[in-house]
Amino acid sequence: MRNLLFLALLLSLSFQAFAQQNRPNIIFILTDDQRWDALGFSGNPIIQTPEMDRLAAQGTYYENAFVTTPICAASRASILTGMYERTHGYTFGQGDIKAPYINQSYPVELRKAGYFTGFFGKFGVNYEGFDGLFDQGDNYDRNGKFDDRRGYFFKTLGKDTVHLTRYTGQQAIDFIANAPSSKPFMLSLSFSAPHAHDPAKLQYFWSPEYDTMYQNITIPDPLLKEDSYFQAQPEYVRKGENRTRWHWRYDTPEKYQHSVKGYYRMISEVDAEIGKIRKTLEEKGLAENTVIILMGDNGYFLGERQLAGKWLMYDISLRVPLIVFDPREKGGNRVKDFALNIDVPSTILDLAGIPIPIAWQGLSLHSNQLPKREELLFEHLWQTPIIPPSEAIRTERWKYFRYLNDPGHEELYDLAEDPLEINNLIADPNHRELIIQLQKKLSKKIWEYESSRVVVR
Repeated sequence: MRNLLFLALLLSLSFQAFAQQNRPNIIFILTDDQRWDALGFSGNPIIQTPEMDRLAAQGTYYENAFVTTPICAASRASILTGMYERTHGYTFGQGDIKAPYINQSYPVELRKAGYFTGFFGKFGVNYEGFDGLFDQGDNYDRNGKFDDRRGYFFKTLGKDTVHLTRYTGQQAIDFIANAPSSKPFMLSLSFSAPHAHDPAKLQYFWSPEYDTMYQNITIPDPLLKEDSYFQAQPEYVRKGENRTRWHWRYDTPEKYQHSVKGYYRMISEVDAEIGKIRKTLEEKGLAENTVIILMGDNGYFLGERQLAGKWLMYDISLRVPLIVFDPREKGGNRVKDFALNIDVPSTILDLAGIPIPIAWQGLSLHSNQLPKREELLFEHLWQTPIIPPSEAIRTERWKYFRYLNDPGHEELYDLAEDPLEINNLIADPNHRELIIQLQKKLSKKIWEYESSRVVVR
């Protein structure tokens, strides 16, 4: 009997070791407001992101990655659930995300499959059961009680108060160092940077050692800075939150230089933490079996059209960096096909060898063979007076969008000829038939995702 028990124990340990070796560890890094070109690898000649660039060079870089909704709450809910906002129905002001959606979210599926899971940083989705969603979790964001640098400097390591980026990075390092060796782990990191601290006059805050970074550089003026591009916007955009925050950040040359340099410094600080995390993986002997995914939660205006923030249907508000680094695969890949935020959870489950829930609406990026998407739906459905809700349909060449509360204002762009979305063709009679086709495609997509909602009683 004693020999049988010993044999059973050996078999159990062998199985655990086999499972650990054959299922990768996964780290998903989400940054807050990092637009697609705030990355050296994208061709930005100013920003310094050597660790992100190294991930992109060694992995797969998605040149045309977008979020389905350009606002943090709804985008994060879509990443969590693998569904469009039209389906999960979550954004600001909606209370908790509904249980049927969270019950098939990627952290739930991973824990069921035996992964050791962790989350640190900005969850960004109201859910009272957060404490039970991960094996280890800590949900925090900027501290809104402070209207100065303390919004970002309010967490401590030992006796020192540190920037949230350093704090999140250290939590990741500690998680990796102490993760059980008998299970693969899946770690979600959600940095608050480079989000501005909205209540503060200076908006952007970084650690002191980054003070001199970009100090002797003059940031070029934004594209489309001329007044005509601002005046082309409907009144509710010109008087809305996109304009309000432009005054906070960009309405003088001094503010503009401070804000963009601050934004870049905060991204560079996240980049440095990624380097520390990768060093920890190497020291633990885990680097060769740990997949790292990096993405931004939405795009971002840096003064273009005399606007700030996100929320609108222009590409600058929707397009984000997306990198998948798998050390087990040959790297150096650049993918031009459309990739979406809702593809991330499907990719995570596919990497882990876990069946993807039928209700999910994204695709796995794991095979690097994305099916060609003919059109994409974009949406911003939050009804608030300061930000106009809107919806869009995009094909490879065309984009059509409209505002929900003002359907008479429509915009149409030929992205092949006009990638900056300058020349609105909506009134051109030569495009009338195309507009009708795009409107029909948009209505079909809306119906498809709305009809997938779970009835919650």
